[in-house]
Amino acid sequence: MESAINVLVAQFKTYAGKDGSANTLSKEEFQSLVTSQLPNFIKNASDPATIDQLMSSLDANNDGELTFLEFWQLIGKVANQHGGF
Repeated sequence: MESAINVLVAQFKTYAGKDGSANTLSKEEFQSLVTSQLPNFIKNASDPATIDQLMSSLDANNDGELTFLEFWQLIGKVANQHGGF
């Protein structure tokens, strides 16, 4: 599990560092991450409406960006669905 967490943190940092703050994902960074890293788990990831809906459901403080903890909610939801829980 440690290696999985290391990969998630590294991927978040890679995508978060592309523009603006290196500690948060902008909408564009989030869509890029989801499209390239979760193509089989997030349906219609290239659809802006899907990204808008995901962002709004995860962005707890409504600042238009996702912190790692906000992003982690998505990982938990995807893992929960994938695992059949």
